[in-house]
Amino acid sequence: MKSGMDDVIAAETLLSHVDGEAGRLVIRGHDLEALAGQVGFEQAARLLWDDIVETGDTDLATRIGQGRAVAYAHFAPLSGRLEGLAPIEAMRLFLSAIADESALATPAGLLGATGTAAAMAIRAAAGEPAIVPDPAAGHAVDILRMAAGTQPAPEAARALDAYLVTVIDHGLNASTFAARVVASTRAGWVSAVIAALCALKGPLHGGAPGPVLDMLDAIAESGDIRAWLASELQSGRRLMGFGHRIYRTRDPRADVLKAALRRLGGATARVALAEQVESAALDLLAERKAGRRLDVNVEFYTALLLDAVGLPRAGFTPIFAAGRAAGWLAHAAEQQASGRLIRPRSRYLGPMPDHAA
Repeated sequence: MKSGMDDVIAAETLLSHVDGEAGRLVIRGHDLEALAGQVGFEQAARLLWDDIVETGDTDLATRIGQGRAVAYAHFAPLSGRLEGLAPIEAMRLFLSAIADESALATPAGLLGATGTAAAMAIRAAAGEPAIVPDPAAGHAVDILRMAAGTQPAPEAARALDAYLVTVIDHGLNASTFAARVVASTRAGWVSAVIAALCALKGPLHGGAPGPVLDMLDAIAESGDIRAWLASELQSGRRLMGFGHRIYRTRDPRADVLKAALRRLGGATARVALAEQVESAALDLLAERKAGRRLDVNVEFYTALLLDAVGLPRAGFTPIFAAGRAAGWLAHAAEQQASGRLIRPRSRYLGPMPDHAA
């Protein structure tokens, strides 16, 4: 028995390969670096879904855009029920309103709907009215426009597009495994996506990018990077944005996002501070945890990039979901095609009844 199922092979997939020792991520035969910032999200989704997810005869980008538009009309009546909900919770409410037999309950429709749900949830949390989607726009630019409330600069849209591609799939992580478990019961596309979203909500999986900015703010206020980091390590607290369950070296997604952030331009004081924090943290981690390689992970530059394009911290996880939904749906399709119900066993540690009497 392996607690946490570390290194347990629970599925065979054509979708992605995470090489934790080499710090490499392969998506459908392509290194991540050859995709993120090089192809658009819709093209990356098409590559991921090829011969696995049924997309119909219409161009995938068109179907995703239609999904965003149909979803808006579907979600708008729910806007009055969002008071007190965090964006990720509002997003969950929106998606739960999609009936299994509705026009949105297809992979392309749901991928579009997930983007609209993320943007509408972010707007609602800010107390702002929802913005109507543009089905002819690219997925990244439309999500950013709907979430931020203004037409984004081309460089900001490109940066978000690179981010969505970067997080499109990543092996059998917690949310993806949740999607496969639910898909294995034949509960349908909607249930698989909602299950994955619920797993993503947990702070040990998708909730860490926002706290990276909290950490950087606290360090800036302290005025002493190394002393602040050393104090956190001495107290046994985790440095946000460092270390990963799988990678034993640098997370390749971190460098892809760092490059996208640099292409975004307009270097800010926060980015300069972040680079100094990264350098100091890596030195301290090497000194104090010599037997364990802890490097920067995807969360660190995710936080900086999403902040730079104008998205609020509470919206980081919903935006992550908007990109990862393509991977969830692909894994759900693979699992459904296998026809196999996922049913692991547990080891009982409780008392047994005494029948001797």
